[in-house]
Amino acid sequence: MLECVVNLSEGADRARLEALARLAGPALIDLHSDASHNRSVLTLAGPTVVAAARELAAAAVAALDIRQHVGVHPRLGVVDVVPFAPLGDDGLRPDGDLGEALAARDGFGRWAAQALGLPCFLYGPERTLPEIRRGAFDALRPDFGPDAPHPSAGACCVGARQALVAYNLFLADRNLALARQLAAQLRSPAVRSAGFAVQNGVQVSCNLVAPWSVGPADVYDQVAAATRVERAELVGLLPRRILEAIPARRWRSLDLGEASTIEARLAARGIAAPN
Repeated sequence: MLECVVNLSEGADRARLEALARLAGPALIDLHSDASHNRSVLTLAGPTVVAAARELAAAAVAALDIRQHVGVHPRLGVVDVVPFAPLGDDGLRPDGDLGEALAARDGFGRWAAQALGLPCFLYGPERTLPEIRRGAFDALRPDFGPDAPHPSAGACCVGARQALVAYNLFLADRNLALARQLAAQLRSPAVRSAGFAVQNGVQVSCNLVAPWSVGPADVYDQVAAATRVERAELVGLLPRRILEAIPARRWRSLDLGEASTIEARLAARGIAAPN
């Protein structure tokens, strides 16, 4: 079973987002939107995940225009990132089997290029998402699709990866230079981070790409040691095993909880998560 976390470059128009989200059907287990980033994260999982990702991508290309996008988050296109990840133990091991995720990634890239005319860059074992953002249409050519961006939809980064936790920390000190400094200090093979100015404050935005070794509590504590954290924000969902590695007494202050696990959302759909 796979998870697919579709990142769309739209985070302000709630009615449009809800209309797009409905197209994912029962595969949609979470929708998280942010107006400052002007970005939404739609978590899909279950047996219909590949079909749902395609339905959602086709509708987003028809409805959204990257030329009108304004937001603090970097992006290449309206369907900006489409990563596939294995659920269960394989998604929580650095050497976990990515075979099914790689097949879904390559199939999605071919389909999006042919059906939507969307240039697709692949990431995963071969290269990272940051490498694509730095080199797209310059040092790197699309793996599928045209060599130039789609006029209104831009390009798409399609990935196969292990479990990832997206996590934001809002600082009490509204100092963008400090947020960027702290983000730089957090960066490692397990953490990708950036400092952003957002509505009413600043944040350190993190992708925890190896959450089994560096989890939400670890980055929270490192930032809190340097400055007061006003609040934390989980973006999307996280695997239950990552949550259970953190003392339950800390969950609320870290913006975590059982209801925000992939397993709980699948159970609510009547789907048993793989072990």
